[in-house]
Amino acid sequence: MRKALYLGLCLLVFSTAIGQTSYQTHTLYIYSFAKFVQWPEESRVGDFEIAVLGDSPILPELDKLAQKKKIGDRNIRIVRLTSIKELKKSHILFLPAAQSSMLAETIQKIGDQSTLIVTEQAGLAAKGSDFNFLVKEGKLVFEINQNSLSKHKLKAANELTRLAIII
Repeated sequence: MRKALYLGLCLLVFSTAIGQTSYQTHTLYIYSFAKFVQWPEESRVGDFEIAVLGDSPILPELDKLAQKKKIGDRNIRIVRLTSIKELKKSHILFLPAAQSSMLAETIQKIGDQSTLIVTEQAGLAAKGSDFNFLVKEGKLVFEINQNSLSKHKLKAANELTRLAIII
């Protein structure tokens, strides 16, 4: 219960702060996704990898996060991909809005691999991303596609599903 309250308060504070749609807020959410999504046992070893397809203002924010935080006892490693073909095995793949047209190819490349696909354009959760950022009434919110999560052998904790728009 304390974890849920802590997560909810952190996300509320950050989502109502100045610069509500800044990539600092996106980064906080992605960190929370990393902590509150359950990966299969084989995905729980080594560094926790977050990949970003293309250029995005989120990259410096993720780099700052990786220098300061860990996922459990695991270091966070940030990887910039110039092409989806470069994707090997990441825990999270962030598709910036400019790369939204790559979603279908990304889904095909990932298959049923345990990679959390995070997007930021309206309608992409319904098209197969796991988590999708939206701005509603000036606040950053996120959608969860439960079917896509299941396909990737991932499970979102109740703390996340209570805060999300479920697709």
